[in-house]
Amino acid sequence: MSSPAFVIVGASGGIGSEVCRRIAKPGVRLVLAARDASRLEALASELGTECVVESCDATNSGAVEDVFARAADAGPVVGAVNLCGSILLKPAHATTDQEFADTLAANTTTAFNVLRSAVRVMTDGGSIVLMSSVAARFGLPNHEAIAAAKGAVNGLVLAAAATYAPRRIRVNAVAPALVRTPLSAKITANELALKASTAMHPLGRIGEPADVAAVVAWLLGGDSGWVTGQVFGVDGGMSTVKGK
Repeated sequence: MSSPAFVIVGASGGIGSEVCRRIAKPGVRLVLAARDASRLEALASELGTECVVESCDATNSGAVEDVFARAADAGPVVGAVNLCGSILLKPAHATTDQEFADTLAANTTTAFNVLRSAVRVMTDGGSIVLMSSVAARFGLPNHEAIAAAKGAVNGLVLAAAATYAPRRIRVNAVAPALVRTPLSAKITANELALKASTAMHPLGRIGEPADVAAVVAWLLGGDSGWVTGQVFGVDGGMSTVKGK
């Protein structure tokens, strides 16, 4: 019998690679998808488990569909994660049409493409995890574009969870605050920006990839089997707790 597969879109990023490390184990097939195949190959060799590397632009619906179809041809797909995203810190009046379109494509379009492709091949239930943001749960200045894009992801989670619950497909999202990844390097490498960002988190630090990956891995596993339609804040308390 073929091993069950988890399709990790955006696997080469800081959070994506940590998710892969947490769920890699004997008897599980990982399908690693991202634009940079060379980084995926390096990750696959590190994991030491059954891996398939797929070069894929997740804003292209046909490319995502092909990744999931090939994964399903080799055995059941039981989990899918979209970890694609971007960071744009600009007020609305300074955001160009192209920047807004790019933000929607990287965050909302990729989420929709992964969800749609996953539910088409999940024939016996499964878990889909999307990536939201604290910016869609808590008003932050200069976050209009990303807040709009991730707010759409939150709505997508709710609707899809309702649609696919009868098929035992669970749909959830994780909403991080600032996490130390290559994507956020421009912020975390700036001492003043990092200090200001750290002060915004009630727990007194920014996030690490493992903080978010732990929740994603839990949502993919059987221990969360009665959880769907949820957006989990993994944000050091920023969205719900007032710091001193």
